Amino acid sequence: MNIHLSLLPMRTRDTNKENSIRKQAIEMVVKEGLDGFSMQKLAKAAGVSPATLYIYYKDRDDLINQIATEISLRLMESSLQGIHPKMSFADGMEIQWKNRLKFYMENMQEIEFVEQIRYSPLYETIRQVIRQKFGDVLGAFVMNAINRGELVPLPFEVYWAVAFAPLYQLIKFHSQGRSHANDEFTISTEMVDMTLKLVLKALKP
Repeated sequence: MNIHLSLLPMRTRDTNKENSIRKQAIEMVVKEGLDGFSMQKLAKAAGVSPATLYIYYKDRDDLINQIATEISLRLMESSLQGIHPKMSFADGMEIQWKNRLKFYMENMQEIEFVEQIRYSPLYETIRQVIRQKFGDVLGAFVMNAINRGELVPLPFEVYWAVAFAPLYQLIKFHSQGRSHANDEFTISTEMVDMTLKLVLKALKP
């Protein structure tokens, strides 16, 4: 007897289960790295059948890509809250630093997940999505600052390294609970403000 496919019961998405799988995947990748991560291991850790995972994701790479893209987009959206391309460079940088710091501090494990992906081929798709979605706003902000004489013209990579790497290094020290010089380290507002002032000074023509 032939049974039409439309009469078969459909496996529906369960938001709570999907969130649980997502959370477990993030924890596993952060703890074990990409090399130790598989759909079979995830299914076992999440207490679901491997078939359940494929309701939400095509395969392992799709799962990693979807989660990392979602986190990265939330980070960029958060970092640009309150930003206008025509605002002063100093004001815009201060807002971005505060926004980025807040997001990182509230989402440490998710950020560590993205860092695991950043140096793999999987990150290329995420990078393209971010550039397409936020490139115009960030580009206009930087170019306006250069045209007003508030920012020295630099190759993008040099600008980014000077503008944001110092903040990320402070956050990294904080997440590790220590620095190269001290066995204990906790980030502070005063420390962030001091570092930002030095960054703005370095980027000023």
